[in-house]
Amino acid sequence: MQTLLSNALSPLDGRYAPKVAGLRTHFSEFGLIRNRVKVEIAWLKALAAEPAIAEVAPFSTSTQVKLDGVVESFLPEDGEAVKAIEATTNHDVKAVEYWLKKRFADNAEVAKASEFIHFACTSEDINNTSHALMLNDARKQVMLPTLDRVIARFVALAHDLADVPMLSRTHGQPASPTTMGKEMANIAYRLKRARKLIAEVEMTAKFNGAVGNYNAHLSAYPDFDWAGFNQRFVESLGLTFNPYTIQIEPHDAMAELFDATARCNTMLIDACRDIWSYISLGFFKQRLKEGEVGSSNHAAQGQPDRLRERRGQPGCGERDVPPFQREAADLAHAARSHRFDGAAQHGRGLRPHTAGLRFPAQGTGQAGGGSGQAGGGC
Repeated sequence: MQTLLSNALSPLDGRYAPKVAGLRTHFSEFGLIRNRVKVEIAWLKALAAEPAIAEVAPFSTSTQVKLDGVVESFLPEDGEAVKAIEATTNHDVKAVEYWLKKRFADNAEVAKASEFIHFACTSEDINNTSHALMLNDARKQVMLPTLDRVIARFVALAHDLADVPMLSRTHGQPASPTTMGKEMANIAYRLKRARKLIAEVEMTAKFNGAVGNYNAHLSAYPDFDWAGFNQRFVESLGLTFNPYTIQIEPHDAMAELFDATARCNTMLIDACRDIWSYISLGFFKQRLKEGEVGSSNHAAQGQPDRLRERRGQPGCGERDVPPFQREAADLAHAARSHRFDGAAQHGRGLRPHTAGLRFPAQGTGQAGGGSGQAGGGC
């Protein structure tokens, strides 16, 4: 069956596909396979460059270029070829190994060393390193730049509306005066702190074999410093080495990143709720696009539908992770995602709909406020 928006299994590949398109390269099955290929090739190159591993001769410059080129030019068709092999092996990582052997069968240097592809590795060595690379790259290339644009928009609103008066509210009732710019500055400041925490998480990876003790490594080369070698290898990929694990990398770094992202998304939910309130109070008006309708019953009504979705999407990504403890309304009741790639993409789809808002002319003296105390909040 051809994949269409109407028959997509997940909303991420259906209604929300355009909003998460930037993450498809990183978090799709294709992205995972490409990173597995990258790790396997990097490992083979590292072994070839190590004089103590005499059975793997150093690769020529031309061969190294060809190895790197496979990663850089990896195509969806290559991913499908790996999946075709997996249909026989019923093992995803082994399929990558077989694909690489076939891909370089006509290269004498690689063919001679082909049995050292995946040498001493367990599947988790390849997988946990690939997952860390996926998250690291997506954070750097998509997630942080997107968050930076959101922050920049709130900073701009803070300056543009710095002198626009607004009557804030406490306990849902009119209170002391503030300015709309100050309310936008509150959001920007919170998001800047959240961004710092997301950016500071070090993605870890382990590469120590089937039970974490370098058993296969030491059986083959008992006098070699595998711990030091593998640390240098992991760090060469831009990751932080985890020296003490069992077969499975504990994914504490993932949990730290997801927790930092969850806190950031909670702030964005607050922002969406506040802006929803400003629209309801007449402080903001939506710029309606021709042909769009806000309600199936009141087509002319500019309901903040996109804000409703942006309030709900982070909850889909974070499941029941604190601090998301608010009510789920409208589109916020969608099923929780159980994969980190889906969680990240739900969070990616949350962008406060400030670009489509306009503020009444300054100096009108209109008053009101958002939810909570001055500055938004619960």
